[in-house]
Amino acid sequence: MISKKIKIKGTVQGVGFRPFVFNLASKYSINGWVNNDEKGVNILLCSSKENIENFIKELKQNPPPLSKIDSIEIEDLNSTNKYTNFEIKKSETSNNKSTIISPDMAVCQDCIDDINDKSNFRANYALTNCTNCGPRYSIIKTVPYDRENTSMKDFILCEECKKEYEDPTNRRYHAQPVACEKCGPQVKLFDKNKKEISFSFDAIKEVASLINSGKIVAIKGLGGFHLVCDATNEEAVNNLRQRKQRPSKPFAVMFEKLEQIKEYTLLTDKEEEFLSSKEKPIVLVKKSLKSNLCKSVAPNIDRLGCFIAYTPLHHILFRYLDNPIVATSANLKDEPIIRFKNEILGKLGHVVDYVLDFNRDIVNACDDSVIQVVNDEISKLRNARGYAPTALKLEKKVDKKILALGANQKSTIALAFEDNLILSPHIGDLNSIESMEYFTRTIDTFKRFYDFEADIIVCDKHPNYESTKFAKSLNKELIFVQHHYAHILSTMAEYKLKEKVLGFAFDGTGYGDDGNIWGGEVFVCDNKTYERTYHLKYFKLLGGEKAVKEPKRVALSLLFEQFSLEEVLSLETSVVKQFTVAEIKMLHLAWKKGLNAPLTSSMGRVFDAVASLANLVHTQSFEGETGLLIEQNYDKKIIESFDFKLNDNEIDLSPMIKQILEEKDIKIICSKFLNAIVKIILIIAHDYDNLPVVFSGGVFQNKTLLELVSKTLTNKQKRYYYSKDIPLNDGGISAGQIYYLA
Repeated sequence: MISKKIKIKGTVQGVGFRPFVFNLASKYSINGWVNNDEKGVNILLCSSKENIENFIKELKQNPPPLSKIDSIEIEDLNSTNKYTNFEIKKSETSNNKSTIISPDMAVCQDCIDDINDKSNFRANYALTNCTNCGPRYSIIKTVPYDRENTSMKDFILCEECKKEYEDPTNRRYHAQPVACEKCGPQVKLFDKNKKEISFSFDAIKEVASLINSGKIVAIKGLGGFHLVCDATNEEAVNNLRQRKQRPSKPFAVMFEKLEQIKEYTLLTDKEEEFLSSKEKPIVLVKKSLKSNLCKSVAPNIDRLGCFIAYTPLHHILFRYLDNPIVATSANLKDEPIIRFKNEILGKLGHVVDYVLDFNRDIVNACDDSVIQVVNDEISKLRNARGYAPTALKLEKKVDKKILALGANQKSTIALAFEDNLILSPHIGDLNSIESMEYFTRTIDTFKRFYDFEADIIVCDKHPNYESTKFAKSLNKELIFVQHHYAHILSTMAEYKLKEKVLGFAFDGTGYGDDGNIWGGEVFVCDNKTYERTYHLKYFKLLGGEKAVKEPKRVALSLLFEQFSLEEVLSLETSVVKQFTVAEIKMLHLAWKKGLNAPLTSSMGRVFDAVASLANLVHTQSFEGETGLLIEQNYDKKIIESFDFKLNDNEIDLSPMIKQILEEKDIKIICSKFLNAIVKIILIIAHDYDNLPVVFSGGVFQNKTLLELVSKTLTNKQKRYYYSKDIPLNDGGISAGQIYYLA
């Protein structure tokens, strides 16, 4: 007989780890115990050497499906025979919290089977879950992950649920949100006047009837409310657009199952895999040419954001729905997803006809994750439900606790303590009081999780970012990291790169070291220093922020760079036709004198200009619209590119602008433009042949561009990296800021 003590760290709480260990110990006739503490899971084993070796081997190879083991420490103990069985001991508590919080997960097939089984006491119960699925992050207040530390605290288990909860051989053993119709939270349907109409199973059936008849309903999910309507009902979808004042930004569509999605889209095997995964993210896929889906669901683009029903409530609802449903986050523009019924009725009472609520509180809001498949791998556009909080292991422990506050758009925060880097779920754009409240609430949440008090704050250099202003108010040691350098660092963090790299940071906006707006940057850097070796030649943003929403202004500015005022007025191009003669003269004066016309090197704005010059769009209704339109007009049969110049450290696109004016075919314009970007990257990479290439920034969310660059560099046998677990957009900035210090 021998004895061993095992300490396991990672995502190992709330994922069925202790019952898994209990049953594994029973399998191998091992005595001892298992428990939780704030750092993870502790196990004591007493048995034969062979039994313990088999136990450890299986533990490493086949852990619980929702767990993620970061480290296993094994310590030999003096042999002891005092244990006559194996038990699950009560959680230990101390003041050093470091266990990783598990993300919320989609309902598992076993729980779906339970709600569909008429003989099961959980038949039709909309809040069914087990250790393999359901809410985690959204209901937890602090660690360890025990029921008393969640929003299920006040729901006392009935005898049947308690029996399962206390049985280590049952998959609901210590599943903290476990409940049933008798003892758990209840679903209720309300009208706009807060009057309760129906509850429980009847409420869900009634909601299905309302959706089928064209109504708009707010439905509570895991991390917040969705606004829902029939995705095939043109009147309902247009009503939702008008009421929410969202003219053309695409809506996500929820389907009952994968087979239904195939009727509306053209899926790859990898897309099917992600759609069906335990995370159930929204996946951007190609639309089918023919379907009964409303054109207004995702107008003017060839992509559709699809996801599969991921809660028991959704699955019950789909039994009675005629069609797939629009399921878009319930929020006002620039505000976070809404968690409470009264807030829905207060802010979106003019949008919704009814509200389907339940009384399990959402402690921590969490939006749906959005991904796309690039090079047969995940690329996260929004890192949230199912994936976040995201934990990365650092190579060594940090001496001080670090809090990184990210950027202003697609905000996230990140923490570093011990050897952990924790990236929060997507928070959103910090453009409103409500979003700032959500931002500070998220910081408080993570401080509470880990008894975390930062020694150092890291933030962006932009003086007007709300995250930077907040950082300055904290009266702590403060480190500023340049925006585009943080982009490159975020990818380096994912791959633990410390060597010098050639970093391409292409995005829309970031505060440059010279006070200009950067966004088309090439760095030679490591995790401590950076040198700006190339950048897009500066041009002026006519109207500043207004130019971000009006690509025609960016296009006009680039025309002013090439031609005199008289020549511009005489050009036969759609851009010029967007303005009156008086407007062009006024804007030319502003351009000439630099009045509200800041200098920028932004690649994102160049995409805007090209979309306008190609007559694709002149006023953007949502961020990234120009990139999507350029991408869907790319023709892989066109291999030529527009011209450009590399002078000293400038990337000059002047020749390209003149060539675009001479071209009438939109597909040729879009194809030659993207090919030119790839060619620029290739030429510069060749000049730094000894350095691996790193890509980051929102421009590289352009799937076609990223796949073209990847393929070209692979053919050249050039080593390259871009982040997959961390978003390429500003959602990854906070992780990059951490890596600078960690």
